[in-house]
Amino acid sequence: MSPPSRRLQTKPVITCLKTFLISYSLIFWFTGVILLAVGVWGKVSLEAYFSLISEDSTNAPYVLIGTGAIIVVFGLFGCFATCRGSPWMLKLYAMFLTLVFLAELIAGVSGFIFRHEIKDKISKAYEGAVQTYDGKDNKSKAVDALQKKLHCCGMTNSSDWGKTEYSQIHGIPMSCCKSSDNCTEENLRDPGKASTLVFTQGCFSLVTSVLESNLGIIAGVSFGIAFFQVIGIFLACCLSRYITNNQYEMV
Repeated sequence: MSPPSRRLQTKPVITCLKTFLISYSLIFWFTGVILLAVGVWGKVSLEAYFSLISEDSTNAPYVLIGTGAIIVVFGLFGCFATCRGSPWMLKLYAMFLTLVFLAELIAGVSGFIFRHEIKDKISKAYEGAVQTYDGKDNKSKAVDALQKKLHCCGMTNSSDWGKTEYSQIHGIPMSCCKSSDNCTEENLRDPGKASTLVFTQGCFSLVTSVLESNLGIIAGVSFGIAFFQVIGIFLACCLSRYITNNQYEMV
């Protein structure tokens, strides 16, 4: 057992470490709330973009939501472990922070790489969605949603629709229309009239720009939160070691 004088000297250090770790855990809890919000935002705002790339709905937003929920729970656990001064709880907290650090680092690297490789994949997927467009399936609905939201038409311009089977029967999709005035199926089948009624800018450049910027934000947030875990790992390990070595007990 350590001499009483030494234990008295370490009490201020332990108190200081506990204060910092509780503050950290509260901030960690708040990052979990941020991840939850980003996941919900991604599900609501980017679903149409992801549905063009994948046949099925992407799980990325759900991963963020799940990760955020787990972080919220363990952030509260970190506060509880710190207040209790339990070495094994603090070690468990440090282990969890290490896993979160590795997971978010991998997610950040993957997001950064995907950000630079997305153009080829979205180009093929969008071109395929335009060629097979029928106005009913999920990819067709995604194309409509993008054209309405981004005020664009076709892949490079509205003339891309002239090469599709759909346009031979129905003309250019109504989602390309600038307004509902005179935007009828009959007018959209006439290339001359349609050119004045629809958006002229293609969607490909706009879609890739929006996706790259949003994925960059997600990757940046993941990197920032990941390296933030290193502080918590250090504090939890130090506090656990001090409490164990000096046999500190809560009064």
